[in-house]
Amino acid sequence: MTNLDTVVQILKSEQNRLTRELQGIGAALAAFGSAYGKQTRRGNRMSAAGRARIAAAQRARWAKVKATSGKQRVVTMPKRRTLSVAARRKIAAAQRARWAKVKARRKTAKA
Repeated sequence: MTNLDTVVQILKSEQNRLTRELQGIGAALAAFGSAYGKQTRRGNRMSAAGRARIAAAQRARWAKVKATSGKQRVVTMPKRRTLSVAARRKIAAAQRARWAKVKARRKTAKA
């Protein structure tokens, strides 16, 4: 039981020490808190008149879009061209020949 009492006493003294340390940190924060607390940005503010001009310009842009949205604006896409079967075969044969060259170079490099 004596060992247990000693352990409890050590833990209580450690708790007291940490409590005092936390109080010291709290006092330091309170002292510096006013100097380094919440800081507001003052540099990049926009005037109310500037915001009003931007808002009016945006409303005008939207009005222009909405005015033209009633009309159907159809954009015709160019017709896609398709390759003939013969052209596809030529391309495939050329690609096979290119890969054959690459594989041949690899074989000679390994040997």
